Amino acid sequence: MPPRTPPDDAHPYLRAASAGIRHHTRSLSPPDAAPPRRADRLHLDVLHAHLTALLHLLDHLAETTRPPYPTAGRHLATAHTRLWQATSEVHSAFHLLPADTAAEEAEASACHPERLPEGPPVLTICQRHLTAGHVLRRKTTPTDLRPHTTACAR
Repeated sequence: MPPRTPPDDAHPYLRAASAGIRHHTRSLSPPDAAPPRRADRLHLDVLHAHLTALLHLLDHLAETTRPPYPTAGRHLATAHTRLWQATSEVHSAFHLLPADTAAEEAEASACHPERLPEGPPVLTICQRHLTAGHVLRRKTTPTDLRPHTTACAR
């Protein structure tokens, strides 16, 4: 049996991502009397990218967990579906927010491959959302996507 990885050494990238989200959440609500910052389109685009990365991770975990532990795999698959619903709402909110200014909109939509070492981004938020939706729809039914109530299995 392989040695167990101590919790401090397990999954360092996930821990770092979680710490980054906690830090970002705190920075959105400054402790002084300043008003909280509102979400903008760039913010929601980055959040959508994070959620779709989590979708891929949950999908992988559900697929690899289901054969040896079917019940746990079903719960992970359900979490994947619910995360998709959250991702879809963030995508909708993105399109409902106005661009701050025409200059910012032009800057955000302009292609600047010289700014990225690997070239321009491959996916826009809509392409990313369609890709994630295609993967989800291969594995779920419309019934799976309906609202639900949660009951603890313990």
